[in-house]
Formats: sequence, C-alpha cells, structure tokens
Amino acid sequence: MLGRLVSNASKTYGKNMLFPALNMSNKTVKYNLNLHEYQSKELMDKFGVNIQNWRLITDPQQAINAAKELNAEEIVVKAQVHAGGRGKGHFTNGYKGGVKLCKSGEEAMEISNNMLGSNLITKQTPPEGVPVNKIMICESLDFGRELYFAILLDRAHQGPVMVASPQGGMDIEAVAEETPEAIFTVPIDIQTGPTDQQTKDLAIKLGFKGDSVAKAQDQMQRLYKLFVESDATQVEINPLVETTKGDVYCVDAKINFDDSAQYRQQEIFNYRDITEEDPREVEASKSGLNYVGMDGNIGCMVNGAGLAMATMDIIKLHGGEPANFLDVGGGASENQVKEAFKLVTSDPKVQAILVNIFGGIVRCDVIANGIINACKELTLDMPLVVRLAGTNVDKGYALLNESGLDISTADDLEQAASKAVASLK
Repeated sequence: MLGRLVSNASKTYGKNMLFPALNMSNKTVKYNLNLHEYQSKELMDKFGVNIQNWRLITDPQQAINAAKELNAEEIVVKAQVHAGGRGKGHFTNGYKGGVKLCKSGEEAMEISNNMLGSNLITKQTPPEGVPVNKIMICESLDFGRELYFAILLDRAHQGPVMVASPQGGMDIEAVAEETPEAIFTVPIDIQTGPTDQQTKDLAIKLGFKGDSVAKAQDQMQRLYKLFVESDATQVEINPLVETTKGDVYCVDAKINFDDSAQYRQQEIFNYRDITEEDPREVEASKSGLNYVGMDGNIGCMVNGAGLAMATMDIIKLHGGEPANFLDVGGGASENQVKEAFKLVTSDPKVQAILVNIFGGIVRCDVIANGIINACKELTLDMPLVVRLAGTNVDKGYALLNESGLDISTADDLEQAASKAVASLK
C-alpha cells in the first residue's frame, strides 16, 4: 500500500514534495515557507502537542540561564538553520556537530560559543554553509522507541493521508525503498477527520500498548487539528518517540504550508527568516517575481511558470545551461521587467540573456519598452536574445528594432534558444 502511495505521490509532487525535509536543497517555483525547529515547536505547543521544554538563545551567555530554567539532567544544544543533517555537520570555524548533548549551563555556553556566528555546513546546505544566529536549548528525553508520523495532502487519495512507520529517526525514503511493509498509510476523510478507530488501529500497528495507545491517538488528533487549522500541506514528525514511561512526544517536525492561505495565516508566515534565503529570491518576491537561481550561464526572463520550464528545457536541448528560473507573471509591468533584468544580471555567472514572452494579458510592446529601458539603465554588455509572441507582437518587435540597441530577435523559441547558446561560443 505504501509502495503505491510513494510511487503515486512521487510522480505527482516529485520525491522532495512528499518528504521535503529529506532534501531541502531542492527548490520549487512557488515560495515555500520554512520554519526553524523552535518555530515548529512553538506552533505545535499552541495545539497541545507534546514537545520538550525548550529555550531560545542568541548569545552564549544566555545558555546558563536557559539550562537553569529547564532544570533537566541532560540538555540538547541545537543550531537553528533550515537544513537537515545538523548533527553530522561541521562549522566553518572547524567545530563539528550542530547538535550536542551536555549536562550543565557552562557546557551549553561553551558549545553555543562555538556555534553562534559561524556557518554550519551539512549535506543540505550550500557549500559555504548557512549562518547560525539562533540556538535552541531543550531538555533531553529518555525514550525507548523512535517512530515516524506524518499527515500530508496526496492527490492519489484526493485528500489528506496519515503516513506512519515504527522505523523513525532515520531516512524515511530509505525505509520506503527497503522495507515498504514497515510503512502504513491511512486516507482521511477531509469532512470528518481521522476517526478514533483509524488512530487506534494505526497506534497498535506502530507498537503502542496499554495506556500509550490512547496517548498516541491524542497526539495524532492534535497534529491533524494543527494540519487543518494552520492550512498545512504537510506535518512530518521524525522522530515521534515513546518515552520509557510510556509518554508520547513529538521531537522534531517539518511543516509545510499552503501559500494561498497566507492572507489568513499571517502570524505563521511572519516566521519567515529571509537571512537563510537567496537574497535574489527575496528581492524578487518584493517585486512580485518568482526567481530561483541555478548554476548555468544563460539568464532567462519568461512570463508563466510552464513557459519558463519549457524555455529552460530547450536551452538544455541546444547544449546550454540556464542560470535561473524567472517568471515575471502574466501581467508584468515595465518596472517589473526592469527589476527582472537587475536580478538576472546580478548573477556573475550570467553571460547571455534569453527573454521569452507570450503576450496574453501583458502586451508585447509593454515588455519591449521595459527591455529597452532596462538595457539603457543597466548598460547591458552581454548578448540579449528576445522572442515575443501574442498581443501587439509587431509593435514590440518594432520598438526593439528601432531602439538602436544590440538586441537579437527570434521568430520562435527554438530559434531563440539556438541563438542564445550560439552567442556564447
């Protein structure tokens, strides 16, 4: 059953949409809000989900008071970054491990001093790592079992599903591939939510016994309430643990949200930490543009996500490498075109630019004027290929041809891509 779920969901969403916590380096077209671990805990706490007691610090000196307030025999010091694999990571200052166990505030202060202000490098960060500006200090739990539990939207089931496994605290994709029988999938009726029988059966399959069954059920219901009321698309708990006393805790969480619900989830979306995002993507969002940086040398400016993907594909087909995904939207203004050019040319790897516009709502002459003004303001000194189609296409091409600028035009996308790639040879 899970084999079909993973297969279908992977085809529909892509592997990293099903379990995005496993590879956060994968970027998607839409803006996806990422939460720090402490923010996820804060949100879960609002819904009564069992979490460890924790404190957030931004200065090593604060670690001592944090440890005193937690009053735990053992505490965990965790660097807060938008990346997995922190425990096996290393810092640019040579310090190893972004997750550490200790027993005193003094130890926590020393660990924090090594983490704060340095970049943490893991398998999911850029090569230079990401800066650590905050540290979460939490009580350590004495647990006997680590499990996996998630609620996610699945098109194959046309609604939410619960996905769980007794093999938690590890790569769930590996579990799905090696022992698919160890993962259980339960479709949920969006109108009623998970039934008591569904959560009970799932808890028993996960190995809970006695009073712990009801405790596990309670956590499942609370997590589903969080899922629905916060407009989440996924709530992934890895690990979900059972302590030696039979209590159930959610130790770590990866939560994704529906971008379309931002207007009614503003408190959640205010969690956004732009210090961990590509500055170009941040600037793009301010101008209403969708930008994702890539590794090639041909900058792209396109309207429409599908057309942008097709443009990148045909560049690759002709032997080139796209430097970015950039969707200016269906109703782009001259100013947005100018801002788009600024973004594209801010990448030092870009050696040529391909503009591919289909004028539906937006007029080609408006785009042409934006291109001309951008070229003049930025003093563009690299090959520029423009392909226009649609509303006022003749006026658009006329403006480009009469501008006196070194702009190469193309009749279709095939020709445009060919010209862009050839300009670099």
